[in-house]
Amino acid sequence: MTNNGGRPKAVISLTTGLEDAEKVTVAFLVAVGAAEDGRETLMFLTKEAVRLVLRGTLQGVACDGCPPLPELAARYEAAGGRYLVCPICFDAKHLDSEALVPNAEVGGTVVMWKWIDTDPVVTFSY
Repeated sequence: MTNNGGRPKAVISLTTGLEDAEKVTVAFLVAVGAAEDGRETLMFLTKEAVRLVLRGTLQGVACDGCPPLPELAARYEAAGGRYLVCPICFDAKHLDSEALVPNAEVGGTVVMWKWIDTDPVVTFSY
């Protein structure tokens, strides 16, 4: 049984960084929607997406009418959303774990599977 009233958890896998801000925006909209709906929500960040959770990096507006990325990140954090950052990708880029936002942690697929446990989960991949 899940910890959120029997509703499936949500995992959003994101590989893209600010080189495709529209894709990042869509992933965040899905994550924010899940988290604000009361689902336990985890964004698993790989490749260039690992840079998004370094303090001060997630900036800008992807398109006319799109919500600002910092606003989406703030809503995600306020709703209890968490980030899991691929350690291989993070280390390969020589990034500093001390610069991560508070709701982010470096951890790989084993950590993700432990978080999922035996609970039902809905996944999205961007």
